[in-house]
Amino acid sequence: RFYLKRILGRESRLFLRLKVMLFQEEVQTLRSYFEANKKKKDFIAHQSKVHSVDWSCDGLKLASGSYDRTVCVFTLDKDRLSKDSTYKGHNDSVDQLCWHPSHPELLVTASVDKTIRIWDIRTSKSTHTVTTRGENINIKWRPNGNTIAVGNKEDLLTFVDARTFKIINEEQFKYEVNEMSWNQSSDMFFLTNGMGCINILSYPDFKQLHVLNAHASNCICIEFHPSGKYFATGSADALVSLWDVDELVCIRTFSRLDWPIRAISFNHDGKLIASSSEDLIIDIAHVETGEKISEVPCQAPTFTVAWHPTKNLLAFAGEDKDKHERDAGTVWLYGIPPSS
Repeated sequence: RFYLKRILGRESRLFLRLKVMLFQEEVQTLRSYFEANKKKKDFIAHQSKVHSVDWSCDGLKLASGSYDRTVCVFTLDKDRLSKDSTYKGHNDSVDQLCWHPSHPELLVTASVDKTIRIWDIRTSKSTHTVTTRGENINIKWRPNGNTIAVGNKEDLLTFVDARTFKIINEEQFKYEVNEMSWNQSSDMFFLTNGMGCINILSYPDFKQLHVLNAHASNCICIEFHPSGKYFATGSADALVSLWDVDELVCIRTFSRLDWPIRAISFNHDGKLIASSSEDLIIDIAHVETGEKISEVPCQAPTFTVAWHPTKNLLAFAGEDKDKHERDAGTVWLYGIPPSS
């Protein structure tokens, strides 16, 4: 058994070295790309700090939600953002938002005011408001667009039919629930919790299938790879872990940040993962090898990041301050060519 372990260990190390060699050209190409396109630019969006940013599925629009209770929508023109509208209606902080997975004009927002609102950006007001039983902090659209899941501060998840805008189910949990997500086929529902675990439930009957002891402390965020074969989690232990969906094993961790991971995002082709925290950098890593591709210097802690759906352009926002030490309310883009 001892010799078998040694042989398997050698094979594992050899496989890792071969993998790094195989991807070395890709890693160098990506590093060169960001070395040539490392410009970043800020855009005024809100009167207070920005909690969430997300791209529409066609990549033409970027939305941001803020503590100032508003939602801003921008149009992307090459590498510049121009503000289209500021949407009002919520009576408290907009903590998270996300676009419909296949309809680029539909947006949903979660607010501490105990509502979620659905917006059609072709109109000036929200089209539907759903009242929930708590202060909402997380929201996710099911991959087929038929259901919206929203989580509140009391660890209650509410599921809304996105066709009728009626609540179809509520699930109360006895542990701290942070972010959540369906897998690509929508037959499993993933939760990150305050004990550092990932709870995997069957959907739609919510029977517990697995509990993964993923991190040493609070597991904060979760994101699925575009291919559906991986998911990543970020934790208060300052680690991002990458998991195989089928095997439910951790493939690797990314450990270049020192503070709790607040947000993660895979790029459009799944080659890159961006991680943000209270560190004054955003780490951009190669998914298959874990190697550093680039880092984005930030002026303040960054709590939301989102890659563009078709290009290597990263949107992010955080607790930026202006020269008077007031919330700047800015949204940033990184990956802009120097000529722009």
